[in-house]
Amino acid sequence: MAVLMQWDYGIAARGISIEKSSFYPCLQDLVADVEPLWYDDYLHNPGPLQEVVLAKAREVKPDLILFVPYTDQFSLETLDTLRKEFATYCWFGDDQWRFESFTSRYAPHFTHVSTTDPWSVPKYQGLGIEPILTQWAGQPFLADRGALKEDKAFRYDVSFIGAATKYRKWFVESLGKWGIRIECFGHGWPNGRIDNEEMETIFRTSRINLNISNSVSHDIRFVLSSPRNLLHYLRSPKRVEQMKARNFEIPLAGGFQLTNYVPCLERYLTIGTDVAVYSTPEDCSGQIRYYLAQEEERIAVAEAGHARALSEHIYKHRLESILEAIWGASPEKA
Repeated sequence: MAVLMQWDYGIAARGISIEKSSFYPCLQDLVADVEPLWYDDYLHNPGPLQEVVLAKAREVKPDLILFVPYTDQFSLETLDTLRKEFATYCWFGDDQWRFESFTSRYAPHFTHVSTTDPWSVPKYQGLGIEPILTQWAGQPFLADRGALKEDKAFRYDVSFIGAATKYRKWFVESLGKWGIRIECFGHGWPNGRIDNEEMETIFRTSRINLNISNSVSHDIRFVLSSPRNLLHYLRSPKRVEQMKARNFEIPLAGGFQLTNYVPCLERYLTIGTDVAVYSTPEDCSGQIRYYLAQEEERIAVAEAGHARALSEHIYKHRLESILEAIWGASPEKA
């Protein structure tokens, strides 16, 4: 039984969630039967949800109940009741910035848990919990065409896909002042949101795909660029960088990725071989100019990153390992 959201942040206008596009189909491939419980309609009315999830579980009688949590939709009492009757599991994907405020309260109420943050493992152990260490991943696109090899087929020199945040806007504007134009897509940008098919096309037909942090920037130029940015810096809980799905989605589409460095990136992609990494806006500008001029090297990195991501970093790999850790054997679909 999979307890998931259908829509991105529970908002239909933002498109299908990663849980529905990735977790759910992978689970369907791995086990004989998956019963979903989509809880979007209860995000702001969690009271009735408690009885709904209990009734669903007792009807289905699952071998495992999988949760991908959002905020406080499920009460600790509900989770304890479920754990007494069934095996439960929870994916915690943001422990870098919300272990203390969220995970530490909820993790003790599941049978099994996983984390994408290796630095949080000792924190779990301090609670008497041995977590399964995993990582975000990507979903193979429908048409696995690999990296583009003909320069004339590219549509964009440099692109970025992701929501427009204060820091990302400042970063893109900074590059623009140095003569580098970034074509941006996603919530808050003039080009607006795009679907998965468009995303794959943009990743593959961009000479360079930027990945720009969504965490607090410690660049003093950004912090002091406006009172709002200073307030954002002081208040935002996202103070630590983390791996995200985008690190794998770009190479899975066959795109060349130039990303900000995140801890543990080198555990999953080889820097300089599978991915390129920048540290500051100036460094990013210099690498953009370099890789635009070095076509063969750029395409070689895109090809290597694609092969690595496809063989090691799709959600089916992650979920299969998690189920094996829980059940002691690889899941077999009946």
